[in-house]
Amino acid sequence: MPAITDVRIFRAVSPLSRPIADATHSLTEISFYVVEVETESGGTGQGYLLSFHYSPHAISGALKDIRPLVLGLEPHETGVLAHRAAAEHEYFGCEGLQKWALAAANVAMWDCRGKMLGAPVWKLLGSTVSRVPVYGSGGWLSYTIEELLGEVTEYRRRGFNAVKIKVGGGLERDLERLRKVREAVGPGLKIMMDANQGMSLQDALALSRKAEDLDIFWFEEPIDHRDYEGYAVLRSRTSISLAMGEREYDTQALKALIGRRGIDLWQPDLIRIGGVEEWRNSAALAGAYSVPVLPHYYKDYDVPLLCTIPNGVGAESFDWIDGIIDNTMRIEDGFAYPRTGPGWGFTFRRESLTPVE
Repeated sequence: MPAITDVRIFRAVSPLSRPIADATHSLTEISFYVVEVETESGGTGQGYLLSFHYSPHAISGALKDIRPLVLGLEPHETGVLAHRAAAEHEYFGCEGLQKWALAAANVAMWDCRGKMLGAPVWKLLGSTVSRVPVYGSGGWLSYTIEELLGEVTEYRRRGFNAVKIKVGGGLERDLERLRKVREAVGPGLKIMMDANQGMSLQDALALSRKAEDLDIFWFEEPIDHRDYEGYAVLRSRTSISLAMGEREYDTQALKALIGRRGIDLWQPDLIRIGGVEEWRNSAALAGAYSVPVLPHYYKDYDVPLLCTIPNGVGAESFDWIDGIIDNTMRIEDGFAYPRTGPGWGFTFRRESLTPVE
């Protein structure tokens, strides 16, 4: 394959951008960074990361620093990039924003490879299934009850079979919101709750027990992601499944939680964990212990990747990039279908991108 001769960085803001909040974050905008690689023959590929309003100078700097490590590589040499990045990043640490930059470049290289070969990434990796269950995500604590119910009933109208809402706003308020959502969507639709690490173990236990009659499908990040013993206690004392993994840059937490019987669902974040290969490695480890995989946020990458593993059980759906890309993902009757075009099957519209110099 021809070598990569240019790496461009852009910023984009979702047309759905507005302030939202969960138990631990107040988010003022929904924004992204896009890495675009180009080869000497004109082949291109894109990868993006979700940034919100956080650390724009640090993110830009990390992405600029990854440029020289990518230049000269062929699109299939993602492993070479990983080795280069490990050596370059070791002094300041391989986790954090430097891992995000590596992953965005990794995803762009996979996109470029697929486009040059004329095949979707999921076909290059070998597929197991052709569609993936998908759930509607949101339910922000900043929503009024009317906004919350409007969102979940709209998901139901669109054919979704599951929705997730935020908790951590106080026990009685959480229970009220959960009960109203259950009343609005009926008994046939799955409900999940996500505390974004914003609760104490005692409060998470109390909510889990009081919400049992509402048939909650799983409880995501109830407590600090490093409190492995707390997850084990919570899992042993309640009947609601526990989901965790989006904050992890490697598989150490997964190993620790498996050893303590403290996890039911593994939720790798494609960008935090380092890209396609590391995402799949973590899924394989989870599969070895019969832990299902239900990744965090990146539907447009996760759906095709979930099609390539035997233990994928679903994907999280937001519509945040749909207004600024050229090909939205097909979602019907609660299932998402991987795009059939080459690479990841979509490209950010040029007019939505602002160059980062």
